[in-house]
Amino acid sequence: MVKLNKTRIELSPQEGAQTSFLATQADICIYGGAAGGGKTYGLLLEPLRHKNVEDFGAVIFRRNSIQIYNEGGLLDESLKLYSGIRGAELKKTPRPLWSFGGKGRISFAHIDGDADLHKWQGSQICMIGFDELTHFTKKQFFYMLSRNRSTCGVTPYVRASCNADADSWVAEFIEWWIDQDTGYPIPERSGVLRWMLRVDEAIHWADTKEELWERFNLKTDEERQKPKSVTFIRSTLQDNKILMKSDPSYLANLEALPLVERERLLHGNWKIKPAAGMYFKRTQVGDRLDVIPADIVKWVRGWDLAATSEDEGGDPAYTSGVLIGKRRNGRYIVADVINVRMDANDVRQLVKHTAQADKAKYGRVRIRLPQDPGQAGKDQAKSYIKFLAGFSVTAIPESGSKETRAEPMASQWQGGNFDVLIAPWNDAYFSQLESFPSSKFKDMVDASSSAFSELELKNTYDPKRLT
Repeated sequence: MVKLNKTRIELSPQEGAQTSFLATQADICIYGGAAGGGKTYGLLLEPLRHKNVEDFGAVIFRRNSIQIYNEGGLLDESLKLYSGIRGAELKKTPRPLWSFGGKGRISFAHIDGDADLHKWQGSQICMIGFDELTHFTKKQFFYMLSRNRSTCGVTPYVRASCNADADSWVAEFIEWWIDQDTGYPIPERSGVLRWMLRVDEAIHWADTKEELWERFNLKTDEERQKPKSVTFIRSTLQDNKILMKSDPSYLANLEALPLVERERLLHGNWKIKPAAGMYFKRTQVGDRLDVIPADIVKWVRGWDLAATSEDEGGDPAYTSGVLIGKRRNGRYIVADVINVRMDANDVRQLVKHTAQADKAKYGRVRIRLPQDPGQAGKDQAKSYIKFLAGFSVTAIPESGSKETRAEPMASQWQGGNFDVLIAPWNDAYFSQLESFPSSKFKDMVDASSSAFSELELKNTYDPKRLT
C-alpha cells in the first residue's frame, strides 16, 4: 500500500498474506497460488527494509527480459514504489538497478536458460527474488541458491512468487503445504516453517534443523549452517483488497477462464491438469442449427497444416480447416470442418479451392494460416500468401502450448456461446474436442483455436503478424 504523508511516502503491505510474507524469518519463502494476490508488490517491497545497509544487494529475476520491461512488469511497478524514496536513483543499463543513497541496491535480471547461469559465477547476492518461480527450472533455482551469500551483515535469503502449476517442480517442493487430494493450500500450514537439506540431489525435510543435524551427523558450525528453513504462504485474490476495489472486473475475468486455468489462477489449485473433457464437451454447445444464421458479421477459416504426410510412427498426419462465424448477437457458429490426410502439394490446392468455395458461399472469409518458427516458416508463409492472392489471408507465428492457444475459445464454448451447424463431420469434430488434450491428434482443435483468435483479433494482437 502506498500512502502520501505530506512530503513523505509511506510504503506498507496489505493486511493478511502480504504482511505474513514480509514478516517471515524463513531462509526461503515461496508466496503464491492464485493470481492477483499482490505477490509482485510484496516481492518489490521486501528488500527495501535493507536499502540503507552498506553493500546490501538484491536481484529479482524473471525468466526473460521482456517480462521485466512489459507494461505493468517489474520495472513499471518498481517506478511506482521506489521513485518517491529519498535518494533513490534508477540506472537502466546494462540492466535496471536501483540504488539508495549509495548504500543498498536492487536490480532486475533474467535467466532465460541454463546457459545464463555462468554469468552469475562468483556473484554474492544477499537477497535473491524469483518473480514467477514456476517459470524457472529446479537446476536454475538451486544454482542461484549457491550464489545467495553476503558480507553486508544481513543473513542471505530467498523470496519467490508464483502461480499454481501442477507440472512444475515447485509443486513437489511445496507439497507439504498442499492438500494432495484437493490441490488447494492447507490454510493452517500457510507460513509454517520446515527445514530442508539437499544431499546428492535429494531433498530431505524435517520439522526442526536439529532433527537434520542428528539425522546427517552435522557437528561443526559450518555443517550446521547447511539446513535451510522454508515456508509457503498462500495468496488469494481476496488478499489484494486494493486490486479488488480498483478493478472489480478482474474477478469476473478469472471466473470466465476455462476450468483448468480458473482452478489454477483463481483458486490456486496445485494438482489440476488438463484432461479429456476439461476444455470442450458437446453438451456445452448452445444450439445445433439446420441453417446458417443470417446475422453473421465476420467469417474466419483457420487452418492447421500437416507438415508431413506421415508422423514419426508412420501414421499419416491430418490437415484441418475450420470455418467459424461471429454473429451480431455475439455468439459463434462452427459452420464447416475439413479434416483430411494428403501430401504438401495437395494441401496447397485444398486451401485454395476451399478459399474459392468459401468466397462463393459466404462472401468475405478471412483465412488464417499457421507460421512455423524460423526463416523456412516465414518463407512458406509468404509463399502461401502469394499463392492465395485475391483472398484475405494472414499467417501467424504460433507460440505457447496447444492448451494455452485453446483456452480463449474453450472459455466461450464452456459458457454456451457456440452453436454448431448440423453436418456429417459433427461426430468426429466433437470426439476430438472432447478428448483434447489427451488425444494423439489435435488438428481440428488447433484450427478452431486459430480461427477463434482471428475473429477476436482485438484481444489477441500479435506484432509479428504477416499480412
